[in-house]
Amino acid sequence: MCCAVRAGEPLDTGGRKFLHLSRREHRWFPGEVVPKVSGAGVGVRPGLIMFWLLKHKNRAISCCLRCSHPRYQHHKAVLALRREDINVWERRAPLAPRHIKEVTSAGYKVLVQPSNRRAIHEKDYRQAGAIIQEDISEASLIIGVKSPPVEKLIPKKTYAFFSHTIKAQEANMPLLDAIIEKKIRLIDYEKMVDSKGTRIVAFGKWAGVAGMINILHGLGLRFLALGHHTPFMHIGMAHNYRNSAQAVQAVRDCGYEISLGLMPKSIGPVTFVFTGTGNVSKGAQEIFTELPCEFVEPHELQDVFQSGDQRKVYCTVLSRHHHVVRKSDGKYDAVEYQHHPQIYTSRFSVDIAPYTTCLVNGIYWDPDTPRLLNRSDAYNLLASAKDFDPASEGCPELPHRFLAIGDISADTGGSIEFMTECTSIDMPFCMYDAEQQIIHDRLEGNGILMCSIDNLPAQLPIEATEYFGDQLCPYIWEMLTSDATQPFEKENGLTPVIRNAVIASNGSLTPKFKYIQKLRANRESAQIRNMSAKGRVLLLGSGYVSGPVLEYFTRDTDIEVTVDQLEKLTANYNHTTPVTLDMKKDRDKLASLVKSHDLVISLLPGVFHPMVLKECIEQKVNMVTASYQSPEMKEMHQSALDAGITVLNEVGLDPGIDHMLAMKRFDEAKEQGSVIESFVSFCGGLPAPECSDNPLGYKFSWSPSGALLNTVLPAIYLKDGKVVDIPAGGAILDSASPMAFFPGFNLEGIPNRDSLKYATSYGIESARTLLRGTLRYKGYANVVKGFHKLGLINPDPCQLLRPEAPPLTWRELMCNLVEIAPSSSLQRLQEAVYDKIGRDDHRMSTLTWLGLFDDEPIQKEMSLLETFAKHIEPRLTYAPGERDLVVLRNSVGIRHPSGQLETKHDSLVVYGDVGGFSAMAKTVGYPCAIGAEMVLDGEISTKGILGPMTKDIYQPVLDRIKAEGILYTSSSTFS
Repeated sequence: MCCAVRAGEPLDTGGRKFLHLSRREHRWFPGEVVPKVSGAGVGVRPGLIMFWLLKHKNRAISCCLRCSHPRYQHHKAVLALRREDINVWERRAPLAPRHIKEVTSAGYKVLVQPSNRRAIHEKDYRQAGAIIQEDISEASLIIGVKSPPVEKLIPKKTYAFFSHTIKAQEANMPLLDAIIEKKIRLIDYEKMVDSKGTRIVAFGKWAGVAGMINILHGLGLRFLALGHHTPFMHIGMAHNYRNSAQAVQAVRDCGYEISLGLMPKSIGPVTFVFTGTGNVSKGAQEIFTELPCEFVEPHELQDVFQSGDQRKVYCTVLSRHHHVVRKSDGKYDAVEYQHHPQIYTSRFSVDIAPYTTCLVNGIYWDPDTPRLLNRSDAYNLLASAKDFDPASEGCPELPHRFLAIGDISADTGGSIEFMTECTSIDMPFCMYDAEQQIIHDRLEGNGILMCSIDNLPAQLPIEATEYFGDQLCPYIWEMLTSDATQPFEKENGLTPVIRNAVIASNGSLTPKFKYIQKLRANRESAQIRNMSAKGRVLLLGSGYVSGPVLEYFTRDTDIEVTVDQLEKLTANYNHTTPVTLDMKKDRDKLASLVKSHDLVISLLPGVFHPMVLKECIEQKVNMVTASYQSPEMKEMHQSALDAGITVLNEVGLDPGIDHMLAMKRFDEAKEQGSVIESFVSFCGGLPAPECSDNPLGYKFSWSPSGALLNTVLPAIYLKDGKVVDIPAGGAILDSASPMAFFPGFNLEGIPNRDSLKYATSYGIESARTLLRGTLRYKGYANVVKGFHKLGLINPDPCQLLRPEAPPLTWRELMCNLVEIAPSSSLQRLQEAVYDKIGRDDHRMSTLTWLGLFDDEPIQKEMSLLETFAKHIEPRLTYAPGERDLVVLRNSVGIRHPSGQLETKHDSLVVYGDVGGFSAMAKTVGYPCAIGAEMVLDGEISTKGILGPMTKDIYQPVLDRIKAEGILYTSSSTFS
């Protein structure tokens, strides 16, 4: 980028734009004489001067654009600096007088609206060459800090300010609508970013500086309210100081008193935790370091919190790897977190918060990322302070040590869930009462002090203006070339920094920001649904999967959940009411409960679903289950239609997620004109490999009797165009075959019930192979086959187990099953069992391991199946610290119009959480809860008996389970 002229001759641009850039930044225009000069940016040859723009890249671009000077351009650009009128505290400006001087020196006209509130006096702008006047309609570019009132927007101008519209913030949508209506071109500072996505213009540092000053002041007030005078009392609010230097001196004075040991002993060492690594956190730490401070690692925080030197204050700077862990195994992978943050959780409340006096929060929160603190975390942290009385002693101890949060990010409902609204400069502090879950403005009593002012830099307006203007000024030249009357797509002079920051232009959103309209539509739809949504849910069933359903629904404070037989579990959740219900006896109570609720979720054994459905039809109440649609339930389809209710079934794992992934592939294929040739699906709940330490390689994460019953049912499927029909009684175990898709798991697959019926429900009548099955570790089918041969998996009533029958031991029962005398010797019994089960050592060792040859009394149930299930359940139960595993594999053969055969594989592998929910509970419970929520909110409005077979149901569920850590992967093979 250079041009050449001869010294002493008039400057001829030849139609080109260029600039001589020297240390004094003197500018030459057409017709001026160029002297012989040298210096930065100038190279000299005899009789010839070469001018180069050798500054930094952005500087070079902006300087080049300055040559769009009105003295040789037809477009007359005028800059206006508007008055800030959003609130009484807004005293900043986007440019300081020295920045205005640079613009006017380049020959541009600058208008400044008068304002007695602006911290920088008008005379300083006038001396910089600006014209002070109310009318700014002449300007082509109007800049400010915050948004102007809608009625003051001037049509067909270019505006630049923080619009707070990019998340479709509801409060600012009228502003955006007016901008579009008036065909304004809006440049949003927040979206001015470099190639790495880092913001280029921001007040971040000064938000951190002001926020830190404020929270130190707030700590002094909070300590005083708890009965302690501290040196923090001598620090005021940030706006009380003329500049930050005065505030720093006050902080230093406070620090001097701390170093003298003037902190009350009853308070203990004071600790701060900083989050975030950007300018916000750095600005806050800049103030903090004026105290006698010591930085420690997060793992050292507990020690200094308990026994640190009270002549110091301590702090740690928290990074993700210090507290963010994978839900499944407690580990952290930075790359995985970037792509799948929803499968992670934060341990801040457990590992860091108990040893924190004040949290200074400066992180940006995304809905997919884990929160630092939620409401239950706050409740647990403050639980010990329930009966605290600060006046009970002359020198009271603190009720709890987690005292304050300076939420500089001011992200409502974000990383601090209970920070639901920002505070203000004139009302800077509030208290969160975790027990009552309310926010109040009293600083006494139990609770967490919060300061979350959303316009912190306005408290230090002069320095904030100077800082912001230094970042913005290099881009003003480019912004001045913007002509809002011209089509945006024809604006060729804009670099990506500015172009990508244009939210709206020429009466519409720009392509990059079209998504805002979709966000608005989604929110408005949700609001309409929520207005009509009812909020009482009856959860029936206290089995393995009830926990995630309950946890999911109790996140919403507008929903009340009544839970059957889960008194212990409900103690951990708000908005829950436990009840006791005997499904076999309390029909009237069931009817009353159903009638008083808006939705019933049945997680009972399948035999009870028809009973519950009849009551739902009678009371006209919607119902959701994770179970198969039984023939008896299908017969009630018309009755459900007549009652106008939705009955959503098969919305768990299997059935559930398997259906949804399948239908997604089938619908995609049909849209492409392809034909489904095969569908094979296998799913299983298993112990994690390291926990499969028993002869069956199996442990129960759901109903033991249900798992065993599946092995006696018949099965029918289609393979290569031929029907394979397997009779009842355990014959399906002979069809077990190795599954090679995950060799490391050493799995086998067993056909499962009726696969043929899905040809119609899936709409894949063209398929020549259709098979659904169950996964187990290799060897399981062989062992269970031995149980069948003995008759242990017989679901029919057994005379020996009647209540009036004589007591029975397992050894006596085994003698009866092999038809020998109950008094027979152990050796005789074992020989008879060997003969019965087929002389298989592994089967025999399993029976011995299960204690079936012992003299232990039998706990009688109605059938041998239920009795056997009760007996083996404690022996095949997960021990503390163990986890389970869910594996699902769908393979869909698709014949494309080209004739090519593609097999698409969808794989789901989910591990249970140690000390938390099992994988089976999560993969059944969360889809069921999400489906129930969709019914409750009216998002699913189809009436009658249905499953998750349509895109309006399966796609939202598949999308939303990702947030619960349920992720699947996809691949393809071709032939």
